[in-house]
Amino acid sequence: MPIMGLGTWQSTPEEIDTALDAALEAGYRHIDTAFMYFNETSIGNALKRWFDSGKLNREDVFITTKLPIYGNRPQDVPKFVDRSLRALQLDYLDCYLIHGPIGVNMPEDEKDLFPMKDGKLDIDMTTDLVGIWNAMEDEVDAGRIRTIGVSNFNEEQIRRLNLGARKYKVAVNQVELHAEFQQKAMRKFCSRHRIVIMAYGPLGSPGRNPALGGNPPPSLLENPIVTKIAERHSVTPAQVLLHHIAQKGIAVIPKSVTPHRIQSNREIFHFTLSPAEYRALDGLDKGPEGRSFSMERIPGVKDHPEFPLKE
Repeated sequence: MPIMGLGTWQSTPEEIDTALDAALEAGYRHIDTAFMYFNETSIGNALKRWFDSGKLNREDVFITTKLPIYGNRPQDVPKFVDRSLRALQLDYLDCYLIHGPIGVNMPEDEKDLFPMKDGKLDIDMTTDLVGIWNAMEDEVDAGRIRTIGVSNFNEEQIRRLNLGARKYKVAVNQVELHAEFQQKAMRKFCSRHRIVIMAYGPLGSPGRNPALGGNPPPSLLENPIVTKIAERHSVTPAQVLLHHIAQKGIAVIPKSVTPHRIQSNREIFHFTLSPAEYRALDGLDKGPEGRSFSMERIPGVKDHPEFPLKE
């Protein structure tokens, strides 16, 4: 898995062409998407153009996508894998993740990410994470997926999957991770279990929807410690934040649709931070208080047996 990828959450289909072209021209070879981002078709069209032009071959790019939370049932896994493959116009997925441990019932409108019933999230109390995992293992054996993993799972949930796995253990955990929420316990756990961490929101997700809960988005790009380090090295605050995470061996997937930012976000290895600068950035960590995404404000979510999310 490339350590630098392009995040596409909240990227509209209209923005995808520009973003994908800029990213692939800049040398990105990892694209992160999800069924629930509703942009897989646009990504598939952009990838096909590149493949047809001969600029890239399929094996040159690493594509991650995810099972939607309203598909969190073993019998639904093949259907959603098939739909992602068809939308992306691919024969296989490099990485497929369970988007979250909480299952909800299928809404009438698939774009209703958090379907409500009687004023509460329409949760599926029968969510069987091990059963879902076993169904994903079948997709690996069928050659439709190369690597399987999870997103937003805690340690206990991952242990449960590994114990129930028939053949393939968890290879990836995609989690919120940035300077104010450094996930130290999860990083140690994943290191012990040889699980790759993929960091979403590595810049603090200033554009995220407040309805998702958590604390207000941290203004990391304006943090004086970050800006002073950036000035010292003649780089952007975003480059400092991404460098700090990537140097820990964590894959990062910053989201942008602006070509010059996409380019600069990738240029994070041409400078070196001093030990004192690393310590200063490490010191920004607030632990769980720094979390920006929790879903806790969604009525009824806490009734699901797989809640809460934990560090």
